[in-house]
Amino acid sequence: MTIRKVEIERLTMISSNPFDVVIASIEGAIGHPDMAQFGKASRAAASHAEFEGLVQRSVSALGLMLFMRLDIGAVLRRESGRAQPKAVRFLMGNPMIMKEMAKHVPDAASYAPITLLVDERPDGVHLGYDRMASFLAPYGNDAALAVARDLDAKIEKLMQEAAE
Repeated sequence: MTIRKVEIERLTMISSNPFDVVIASIEGAIGHPDMAQFGKASRAAASHAEFEGLVQRSVSALGLMLFMRLDIGAVLRRESGRAQPKAVRFLMGNPMIMKEMAKHVPDAASYAPITLLVDERPDGVHLGYDRMASFLAPYGNDAALAVARDLDAKIEKLMQEAAE
């Protein structure tokens, strides 16, 4: 058995924009494939090039797509019965980016797709993301880290634009 210690870097931004505006900005910046259809088409792809084309048609200009959106706030609100808190967890990414990291560091697939948490607090709307490069740093693979840093830059750009 091997245990690897991983120090995580968490990027957090706080927006003064309303929660729904931040959510709409994120939603508008990522691709929204029908995941059932995406899964069928992925399995039916006869070649890597065909699969890559499917991914390219599914991602946004930023190169990201939504895998799942979880309304964490709905679970939290059940107990109180109130309209607060509002919180959404986005699972997003790009299978081709994951492949590039995982071919160098197989454990990278444990961290993809990434999570972006958006939640409303008294001081504003928080956007939080655990940087992929921090997950992969202990493995010491420069190629995987380069891909992870590029992914981190995409997520940071998404967060900045949503927070403005």
